[in-house]
Amino acid sequence: LTKNYKHGDSTLHLTLEDGMDIEHKLDDKTKNLPHLRNPDILVGENDLTALSYLHEPAVLHNLKVRFTDSKLIYTYCGIVLVAINPYENLPIYGSDIINAYSGQNMGDMDPHIFAVAEEAYKQMARDERNQSIIVSGESGAGKTVSAKYAMRYFATVSGAATEANVEEKVLASNPIMEAIGNAKTTRNDNSSRFGKYIEIGFDKRYRIIGANMRTYLLEKSRVVFQADEERNYHIFYQLCASSHLPEFKNLKLGKTQTLSIGWLDAQETYIKPIPRLQASNARDALAKHIYAKVFNWIVDHVNKSLRATVKQHSFIGVLDIYGFETFEINSFEQFCINYANEKLQQQFNMHVFKLEQEEYLKEQIPWTLIDFYDNQPCINLIEAKMGVLDLLDEECKMPKGSDDSWAQKLYNTHLKTCSLFEKPRMSNKAFIIQHFADKVQYQCDGFLEKNKDTVNEEQINVLKASKLDLLVELFQDEEKVTSPTGTAPGGRTRLSVKPKEVRSGASSKEHKKTVGCQFRNSLAMLMETLNATTPHYVRCIKPNDLKFPFTFDPKRAVQQLRACGVLETIRISAAGFPSRWTYQEFFSRYRVLMKQKDVLSDRRLTCRNVLEKLVQDQDKYQFGKTKIFFRAGQVAYLEKLRADKLRKACVRIQKTIRCWLVRKKYLRKKHAAITIQRYTRGHQARCLVKYMRQTLAAITIQKFQRMCVQRKVYLQKQAAALVMQTILRAYMARQKYQGLLRNHKAVFIQKHVRGWLARQRYKRSLRAIVYLQCCIRRMKAKKELKKLKIEARSVEHFKKLNVGMENKIMQLQRKLDEQAKDNRVTSERLNCLETSHAVESEKLKVEVSKLKGIEEEAKNNANRVTSLLEQLERLRKELTTTQKEKKTIEDWATKYRDEMEKMVAELKQQNGLLKTEKDDLNRMIKEQSQQMTEKMTRALAEETQQLESDLNEERSRYQNLLTEHLRLEERYDDLKEEITLSVSVPKPGHRRTDSTHSSNGSECTYNSEFAESEESSRHGEDVTRGMDTSLTLKLQKRVTELEQEKSSLRNELENKEDQFQRARVRVQPQYYTILLQYYRQELDSENKKLKHDLTAMRQSLLGNAGAGAGAPGSPPYKVLMDQLNSSCEELEVRKEEVLILRSQLVSQKEAMQHKETMTEPVHYAEDVHKMKDSGAITQAYLGLKETNRILVISLLLEGQMQQQRRSYDNEVEVLRGELQSVKEENNRQQQLLAQNLQLPPEARIEASLQHEITRLTNENLEMLRTEDPTAYRSAKVNILRRMVDLMEQLEKQDKTIRKLKKQLKVFSKKIGEMGAGHVETISPGQMVEETVRPVNIPRREKDFQGMLEYKKEDELKLVKNLILELKPRGVAVNLIPGLPAYILFMCLRHADYVNDDQKVRTLLTSTINSIKKILKLLLYLCSNTKRGDDFETVSFWLSNTCRFLHCLKQYSGDESFMKHNTPKQNDHCLSNFDLAEYRQVLSDLAIQIYQQLIKCMENILQPMIVSGMLEHETIQGVSGVKPTGLRKRTSSIADEGTYTLESILRQLSAFHSTMCQHGTDPELIKQVVKQQFYIIGAVTLNNLLLRKDMCSWSKGMQIRYNVSQLEEWLRDKSLMLCGAKETLEPLIQAAQLLQVKKKTDEDAEAICSMCNSLSTSQVSNHSSLFCSCTKPIRTRLRDRCETPQLLMDTKIIYPVTFPFNPSSLALETIQIPGSLNLAFLTRV
Repeated sequence: LTKNYKHGDSTLHLTLEDGMDIEHKLDDKTKNLPHLRNPDILVGENDLTALSYLHEPAVLHNLKVRFTDSKLIYTYCGIVLVAINPYENLPIYGSDIINAYSGQNMGDMDPHIFAVAEEAYKQMARDERNQSIIVSGESGAGKTVSAKYAMRYFATVSGAATEANVEEKVLASNPIMEAIGNAKTTRNDNSSRFGKYIEIGFDKRYRIIGANMRTYLLEKSRVVFQADEERNYHIFYQLCASSHLPEFKNLKLGKTQTLSIGWLDAQETYIKPIPRLQASNARDALAKHIYAKVFNWIVDHVNKSLRATVKQHSFIGVLDIYGFETFEINSFEQFCINYANEKLQQQFNMHVFKLEQEEYLKEQIPWTLIDFYDNQPCINLIEAKMGVLDLLDEECKMPKGSDDSWAQKLYNTHLKTCSLFEKPRMSNKAFIIQHFADKVQYQCDGFLEKNKDTVNEEQINVLKASKLDLLVELFQDEEKVTSPTGTAPGGRTRLSVKPKEVRSGASSKEHKKTVGCQFRNSLAMLMETLNATTPHYVRCIKPNDLKFPFTFDPKRAVQQLRACGVLETIRISAAGFPSRWTYQEFFSRYRVLMKQKDVLSDRRLTCRNVLEKLVQDQDKYQFGKTKIFFRAGQVAYLEKLRADKLRKACVRIQKTIRCWLVRKKYLRKKHAAITIQRYTRGHQARCLVKYMRQTLAAITIQKFQRMCVQRKVYLQKQAAALVMQTILRAYMARQKYQGLLRNHKAVFIQKHVRGWLARQRYKRSLRAIVYLQCCIRRMKAKKELKKLKIEARSVEHFKKLNVGMENKIMQLQRKLDEQAKDNRVTSERLNCLETSHAVESEKLKVEVSKLKGIEEEAKNNANRVTSLLEQLERLRKELTTTQKEKKTIEDWATKYRDEMEKMVAELKQQNGLLKTEKDDLNRMIKEQSQQMTEKMTRALAEETQQLESDLNEERSRYQNLLTEHLRLEERYDDLKEEITLSVSVPKPGHRRTDSTHSSNGSECTYNSEFAESEESSRHGEDVTRGMDTSLTLKLQKRVTELEQEKSSLRNELENKEDQFQRARVRVQPQYYTILLQYYRQELDSENKKLKHDLTAMRQSLLGNAGAGAGAPGSPPYKVLMDQLNSSCEELEVRKEEVLILRSQLVSQKEAMQHKETMTEPVHYAEDVHKMKDSGAITQAYLGLKETNRILVISLLLEGQMQQQRRSYDNEVEVLRGELQSVKEENNRQQQLLAQNLQLPPEARIEASLQHEITRLTNENLEMLRTEDPTAYRSAKVNILRRMVDLMEQLEKQDKTIRKLKKQLKVFSKKIGEMGAGHVETISPGQMVEETVRPVNIPRREKDFQGMLEYKKEDELKLVKNLILELKPRGVAVNLIPGLPAYILFMCLRHADYVNDDQKVRTLLTSTINSIKKILKLLLYLCSNTKRGDDFETVSFWLSNTCRFLHCLKQYSGDESFMKHNTPKQNDHCLSNFDLAEYRQVLSDLAIQIYQQLIKCMENILQPMIVSGMLEHETIQGVSGVKPTGLRKRTSSIADEGTYTLESILRQLSAFHSTMCQHGTDPELIKQVVKQQFYIIGAVTLNNLLLRKDMCSWSKGMQIRYNVSQLEEWLRDKSLMLCGAKETLEPLIQAAQLLQVKKKTDEDAEAICSMCNSLSTSQVSNHSSLFCSCTKPIRTRLRDRCETPQLLMDTKIIYPVTFPFNPSSLALETIQIPGSLNLAFLTRV
């Protein structure tokens, strides 16, 4: 209102929402004001009954806002779903949407046809009551499409109970019915011209088993007449379009002809003279009759194909019938249609009234009778005695009845007695009936003819006499009809073929039931069916007549809303209490209207007290048991109070905020002024200082400038003086230097001359002295010699002198030696002196020659001095000239320097530019390099991510294949079990929720022998004989395909893992590849034989084709079953042989390797020598060749079951090299034959025994070969097998002996060490005493080796106590994690230790089958009792299965798994069997358990997610709640309590603690948590996308807070790096999308860049609910290459991996508690 309204005003001044001002004039008579508008919170509400003001304008406005603005075509109106035809294909009907609505409550999701279908399905299962979905509306409103989508929903969520895929047949029947029953009209291009009611049947497990269709009031007149711009039924145009096809040639279709009697090819000719008009009418009547018969015949055959083969437990009916019709000319068809709608409206009113009453009684509020329109008088007018239909049938029986007489009877009967019947003023051939929707005027012309619907009996007889079987079948039960045009007098009838004999009295006419009577009966049957079911209503609305998409015409819409009863529902709701709030919702919404003292702990009492204060009139509301009921308009009043309170609060907040802002602005200005003053004063002070500094600087500059000038002058003078001084001083120095140099040289010459002269004199003197000494000494020596000679002649004198001569001689000798030594030194010195004298002489000669040269040079220099003085004078003159030139040069140099400096500056500038360019180039290169690096890194990351994605995809495909295989196995088991109980029990099939559990494709390979008794085998054969042949063939073919696909997927998975991990694939032993092609030919021949058998079987089946050819007991059936049983038995035998031969092959290989590595190869060499002498090598080679053939066949069979054979081209070369090396090794061994003679006696005996056994065996085989070649081959194989077994046992005994010897050495060493240690701790005296006593060694009571022994007959007890009857809760709490797995492995170790192959296989098979049995039982209980508490059991067996798998790897003997083992654990490795195949089986079983764990977890989390993540207010007061309408009352689940975010976190913690308690691998826990968070994020996002009421800013804040709590939980559990956080990214972005600005193009760009984890359809749909820039967003997202999927797939399970996790627990330390009842196990 723009102007206050006063009582009596005639106009209202209003402003519309678009800003336009108008003046609304009031009615002059009533002065009624316009209807009040609903508050903003209720505009666009998804339930019309939740509106506070319920009237036509509010309803139309709400529908228009949802339809045109939000593009939402579905809206609830209480129990009715209003569906507006969008005339556009919408992406809201995919399988993802179906999965999103499956299992959801109707009030929790946005309105949808799937929600109605889900509600009907759940109520059928919950209440054990049949359901009906009534779809009505006028032509072109979308009734048929809505009915098809409802049936598609049932077909998808329920599945089929048989292999016949009934749900596909139900959906496939729609195109057939549309072809024969739909046509183009002016209102609809695919208008249904008949009504139908389809009953979809379900079994006890609520799976589709069949369907049945009833049709009503086919528009037969369209066959012979179509209005302008309308067409005949689609089937005629389809036939014409297919007329060129061979199968339609016999119909003789023309180009434009659509229907002709000529195509009947009648064998009779009927001639009768009648008028042209009568003949045309008869022709048209026959055509309509034939088409109706064909239509009914097709419907019957469709029903036969859809008929259930087992007993129907319940059904859901879908009624697709015309809505209320009123045209300019209304005839008999409109009368019947409106009659049917009157009946349906009455049933609808009673149902709504009943629901209202039930709701009031449930809430225990006073029941007041609600006045609603009762259309029983109108129904009585039509169907009661003497009603319209009764009078019409009576008039039809009259011989001369006509439409005019019937109209007069109507006027006479009802015109004065019934207010609902009127007569038009201007017509006597029409009447008016006041229907519930509107008045309709019917024209009486044609009523009688259409009600009779008669055909001439003669025409029917002609058709009966036709040779076409179809015509005969159509009219074989034709009743005799009365022709209004009998045979004319004098007329004649001529038949070309004699008609069949008829009974007497055939010419008498019998009356059949009229169309009106038939329609009334069928309608009564329909109403009886609907009354026995729970109805659900869908009202289809046509928004405009021009078929424009999303264009809303209010006038046309309100007409249809009145006609379909939607406004009547609104009126009924408005008459009572249309608005309903729970106490918690009321408290949360209107908490702002309460004072603190009004809030009590009891919410109900709080709401009562507050409401009594707010609303004085207590008739405006009622307090129920769980809800508060409000009259129309009261919610708007409360909203006004709330808005006023919030407005006052806002004003107060604004006042405070504005005061704060103004004060803050004042303080900011004050601070700014002070700051400006401070800076101004500072600036002035700085200016003064600057002036003072500049003055001081000027003085300083002047001082230094003057000083510089004077210093420059001084320096110039100083430089000139210095130059002169330098030249003069240099000249004087040179003169002085020359004098010194001459003096020095003269002195040097004199020194050397004087020295030489002195040396000459000395040498002459020395020679003279030496000569004199020599002469004197010679003379004295001669005298002495002479004297001595004289004395020597005298003996006496010699004797005298002899005394002491020895000493003297020695002294003389010593002196003589010293003298000789001195002489040598002297001679050496003399030689040196002579040498130096010669050198000095030479030097003096040289010096003399130099002095002579110098003397000459001095003379020359004296002459040169004169010339130099002259030259000096000349140089001075030149110096003056040079100085002048220098000054010129300096000037030029200064100029040149300036130019050079300028050039240098320019070069520097250019250099700077070049450097800049260089830096830019370097930067660009660096950036490009960085970009290339990033690109390469990104490409590498993308490639790695692609490899990871491919790996995950392969894993997912493989695990999905396991799931499919398990489903087939379960179906097969269900078939066996249910056929055992009763042949009539329905076959097992799809459950409602698709199973996501994996299966073990190789389970049949490892079936235990003890698990199948002879009785069960016989019973299985009987069951198998009872199975359908086609079903058996389908299952057999499907199993074969799945096995092949599983094998290929497994190989691809291994290849992907090898490529991703870059690990080398361990090449299998290739000992037999060379013989592969030879044995491949044998397999081809066997394959041809199998094909021949298959051909024979087919010929047998074709030869015996007939009614009982495929029945049980027939010869083809027996042949098929015999071959099937034999194939299964042969398969089992082959599989067991594969395992046996593989284990033998491994043992033989180990034995051969051991023999090759023996240090004393003498036994083997001697045997070879003896065998070579006797020719036994050839026989042994033949035997080994046969053995190798068997082994190759076994390997090929194993490859067919496990994996495809890898390529052998490259491996052949490797084998050739290995063969050559083997030959060389053989030659080397032959060279060592000479050493064999040194064998010990035991070895010789053993070798001779082996040789003798071989010789006798070959002799026996030779004898047998001559007698019976076949027996020879089998005996040879058996003997070779026995020999292999004996050799294996011998090798095992050798290993055991060596092992015992090693243990003996170890024990001896330990005893020695312990004895030594004991000796060291005692005294010598004690040692003497201890020697007389035995040594007491401290040791354990018994040394266990970590094995458990059990008897064969105790295996069932072991499996029963340890697996089947084990309670996980007690084991997990009291015992170590993984105890059952350790116990089973310890039992397996003992079986391997004793080399019991049978025991190993049966134990592993029993374990696997028992775990599967437990899982199957849990799955059955979960699917039938809706239990969700099996998480603990499944988690327990997942942990134990993984631990058992890790034990098989850890103790397999493979080096890659033994890196972390202790030496003791390495001693516990398996020694006799390679269980790699069983590891794969256990891995598949672990995948199956993991998927069942995820499914169990989903069942527990699913009810919590929406409530905890979306609906519950974790942050109180952030988001307000809306009032709930009538739809909330029809929720499938009663009040179960509210789940919160804390509930989800507690449940996640419970999951985590349970898995940790069970000892689950940490990596596996991370994968489970990631899957949990994906489910939470996907379910939350899907519900957010489908619920407009959740799209608000406050809800986005709530979601982001909840996500932060989940991330905090991950952080507390140290799981942030497990990838769980990334799975929530789409939900986070959707929440952010709720909070960002959404108005401009920039906002659209920001949204597109932000929402990179959301798909295009998700962003578009989410933004269209609340965003004004939807079109720019869609434009920017158009280039994204994504799948157009709106919802996230909540059924996705990430591929699981089981990283190897070895255990540090020692097996010998494990103790078995008595509570497990395993006392029969013995520790070894």
